[in-house]
Amino acid sequence: MVVIRLARGGAKARPFFNIVVADKRTRRDGRFIERIGFYNPIATASEESIRIAQDRLTYWKSVGAQSSPTVDRLIDQAAKKAA
Repeated sequence: MVVIRLARGGAKARPFFNIVVADKRTRRDGRFIERIGFYNPIATASEESIRIAQDRLTYWKSVGAQSSPTVDRLIDQAAKKAA
């Protein structure tokens, strides 16, 4: 199964997450199919905290990819911010 989930990056005490499409059996930070966005939880007011490529997200959901609960929450957060 294909899932849309977060892959952690960044340094110790400075997390940065990529929103990736990956096979469910791979490791959290391992191989992925496509990177469709990012989430920076400690972004300042002048920095962008979340970006998701909506066209790629709708494509992957249309072919059966399931998103994690955290990614669902971030998608809702990005939609509210864009509106």
